[in-house]
Amino acid sequence: MTEFETFLKEHAITEVESTLADMTGNARGKFYPTFKFLAEKTGRIPETVLVQSVTGDWADNHYDIVDASDRDMVLKPDPNTLRMVPWADEPTAQVINDCYTTDGRLHPLSSRTILRHILSLYEKEGWQPVIAPEVEFYLIDPNTDPDYELKPAAGRSGKRETSRRSYSIDAVNEFNTIIDTLYSYCEAQNLDVDTLIHESGAAQMEINFIHGDPLDLADQVFVFKRTLREAALKHGVYATFMAKPMRDEPGSSMHIHQSLIDAKTGKNVFDDNGEPSALFYHYLGGLQQYTPNAISFFAPNVNSYRRFSPEMAAPINMNWGFDNRTAGLRIPYAAPEATRIENRFPGADCNPYLAIAATLACGYLGIKQQLKPTDPIQGNVPPSEYPEVEIARTLEEGLRLLEDCEPLCDILGNDFVTAYMGVKRSEFETFNRVISSWEREHLLLNV
Repeated sequence: MTEFETFLKEHAITEVESTLADMTGNARGKFYPTFKFLAEKTGRIPETVLVQSVTGDWADNHYDIVDASDRDMVLKPDPNTLRMVPWADEPTAQVINDCYTTDGRLHPLSSRTILRHILSLYEKEGWQPVIAPEVEFYLIDPNTDPDYELKPAAGRSGKRETSRRSYSIDAVNEFNTIIDTLYSYCEAQNLDVDTLIHESGAAQMEINFIHGDPLDLADQVFVFKRTLREAALKHGVYATFMAKPMRDEPGSSMHIHQSLIDAKTGKNVFDDNGEPSALFYHYLGGLQQYTPNAISFFAPNVNSYRRFSPEMAAPINMNWGFDNRTAGLRIPYAAPEATRIENRFPGADCNPYLAIAATLACGYLGIKQQLKPTDPIQGNVPPSEYPEVEIARTLEEGLRLLEDCEPLCDILGNDFVTAYMGVKRSEFETFNRVISSWEREHLLLNV
């Protein structure tokens, strides 16, 4: 029996969700009866699903990106991603696919392909990246009318939070029914979730993943987002990964801890006898140099840039420091063998495959170009003393910085970057047609 046949038989599976991540990180795919899934072994789906925007539309340059015949691509399920769907009414499995062109190549526009490519560059050097994501989210009241502002969900006491409750045990216990369901769902899917804490926002929490292989962790975050939404809905609550869902609350991030190990020895190459190695500093220099150009992968939506605001514990500078959370790049206190860099720029709304690929690409370029970082900061440095680099404040600006960066475009693939910018510019222009309540209030009769 194949791995698929064994799993599906052992769990009496009647239906399979065959999934993939589109450019925005949303799940696309097909539902198969089990017998059909086993009979076909591979699937087909239009390649255009890879380049849909968050609204479900396509870019203006759509047929410059994909073939005008709207052809299919081939889906090959990865047995390592086979999991139960614990919230389904009937025994259901889910699997994540790699996307291939009809001539047998990994599809150049697939998010999973991009991450696989970056990992292959490290493999050629004899290094294995290790990452650990930290995903923040809000629990909010159901909201079916977008004209109304969001409200944090009330817990079991019936009261909403009105003050900062960072790391509060009691604040988490307000939502213990949802959390219990979440952990149960995660265990059923073998998701390597670790600690959960209450963050500083009202009904805002963070869940940490155990460090491991970047592709596996990207898959897990992809699955986790669906899992949390389902766990919350079961209890009549929404879970959101919007970067900035509420005006007066902090944004939600997906910090990425990252290090490199020697594939032969298993040694952390960021450590040199208890001190940060030359490789560590080159990698860090790459993050400082190229993060501004990669920002649209860390902040991929128009809402993402609202998170980058002073006084909201968000990264608004390219500083780095040891155990310093005021820096965009933080080096956590750890034993030498656990030396790592925390990239604090990605938002919770990012596509995990692309955000992880982008941060690893920045570090790789830093190593190959032997870049050097600035000196580490001490304490909270005022904005007047930030390094003179451009941090985008809008999606359109972030895309221009990406387009102008030849090394990053080359390493990620120029066709992919063209497709990504097309999709994201389409989203920006759609958003730009919306006239906000602020404009009507302050400009209608005053200009």
